[in-house]
Amino acid sequence: MKLLFSSVVIFFFVCQVKAQVVSAEFVKLDSLGGAFKELNKSLKKAKETNNSYGIALAHYKLAIFCKNNNAYTEALHQNNEALVLLQSKKDTLVVNVLNQIGALHLELKNYNYAKDYFAKAITQATTLKDSLALAFSTSNLGSCFEKQHKYAEALNYQNKSLKLYKQLNNSSGLAIVNENIGSIYEDLEDYKLAKYFFEKALAYAKNSKEARLANIYNNLGDVYRKTDNLTKGLEFTKKSLKSAIKTNSSADVASAYKDLSKNYNLQGDYKKAHSYLQLFVVLDTKNSKQQNTNQASALQHIYNSKEKESQIAYLLQVNKVNRAQNIILVILVVTVLALSLIWFMYVQKKRRHSRKEQDYEQQLLKAKLDKKQAEEKTLQKEVYIKTAALSRYSLHLSQKNKMLSNLSLTLKNSLQRSNIDLKRKLKTLIKEIDFNLSQEKEWDEFMLFFKEIHPSFITKISAAAHCKLSPAELRLCILLKLNLSSKEIASILRLTPDSVRVSRYRLRKKLPINAKEELGAYLTTF
Repeated sequence: MKLLFSSVVIFFFVCQVKAQVVSAEFVKLDSLGGAFKELNKSLKKAKETNNSYGIALAHYKLAIFCKNNNAYTEALHQNNEALVLLQSKKDTLVVNVLNQIGALHLELKNYNYAKDYFAKAITQATTLKDSLALAFSTSNLGSCFEKQHKYAEALNYQNKSLKLYKQLNNSSGLAIVNENIGSIYEDLEDYKLAKYFFEKALAYAKNSKEARLANIYNNLGDVYRKTDNLTKGLEFTKKSLKSAIKTNSSADVASAYKDLSKNYNLQGDYKKAHSYLQLFVVLDTKNSKQQNTNQASALQHIYNSKEKESQIAYLLQVNKVNRAQNIILVILVVTVLALSLIWFMYVQKKRRHSRKEQDYEQQLLKAKLDKKQAEEKTLQKEVYIKTAALSRYSLHLSQKNKMLSNLSLTLKNSLQRSNIDLKRKLKTLIKEIDFNLSQEKEWDEFMLFFKEIHPSFITKISAAAHCKLSPAELRLCILLKLNLSSKEIASILRLTPDSVRVSRYRLRKKLPINAKEELGAYLTTF
């Protein structure tokens, strides 16, 4: 029975609230047209007097009207019109316009644009030495960082703003900034600090409008609810609802309903929780519809105004257009005929040129093709000559090393003879032969010759190897690439054939080669 009585009380209370809110919304809707007409009239008067500052101010006021009615695109347009007129002026209105544009971008979640305009507002306010405008702009930039969840930057700018408001002893600004800081700490789930700053905001806002109080009460109710102090949370949420009703703020009333539903749900009073949730859903739906209605109405007034301006401008131009049309028509006909004749002559001339160009291009292509074929033949001949020369050079190295090795061995055997003078001369000769065998000059010349024919071989084989190839292994790769036998390779590298076989085996291990594939055949692919 008690629960039924509570539900009935809530129902009648809500009906009363709905009646107040809906009534206020109809009054607001009726006044939209009048407000827009007055603002538009102010703009026309300013334009008639050619007062650039007055025109900018009128655009700024129209922008506020558009923003309040969710016509954001038109609001941006009006603000930009004002900003263009105020470019060369040093006035607080410039700061206000920049903040207004930043707020619009913040509402549209264009955070980077919003930050840019708030930063410009800070620069302008600093230049003007306007502490109040600077405090307001700095707080706005902090709010932008909060929306991006960049809480360190947000706190930094809000604290700067707080310091400025303290110096100005501005209680309204202090209430707003303390509430903003509390909101940041609430996002960070530091409810103790959030509560501290919300209470400070409430202390500064005691003499403020009920709309500000409703918001602070709502935030305190949230903090107490989130820290499980449901009784205290319920108390502040009800205060928020009461303040919202006084100001006919349907959005704040809906928010209070939602928070009351959450609180009762946590208390286990699901009946009341459900009732308030239903009230929230109904009022939120109405708010959305009303918002759309206001937006449509504002846009319609804007459209009607622009349409009238367009019609006036059109009528002023009609006579000029009518006079000009006949002249333009005659000129157009003459121009078309002249252009047709010119075009016909141009096409004929172009066709003749096109035929000549095609003939010339064919001759040129044939000449280029003949030249390219001749160059290819020359290059093939050069490669063949260089390959043959390289093979002869490698064979020469092999034969020279073999001859010198045999000669060195013969001379060493001759040392066994008893002739002392002969031994001394033979030793000198052996040293010279051995020194000649150890020289790298001929190998360097051989490498230069090889790189001319196969410039990318060493780079490619090094890249293909599993691990780094030693200089000796690279030499072995080069000689195998030239298709030399193991005996010839042994002679050039001054190794035994067995050593060459071992070196080939080790080299094979370092290369990505199939077991059945020949090493020499694999190297010829590079």
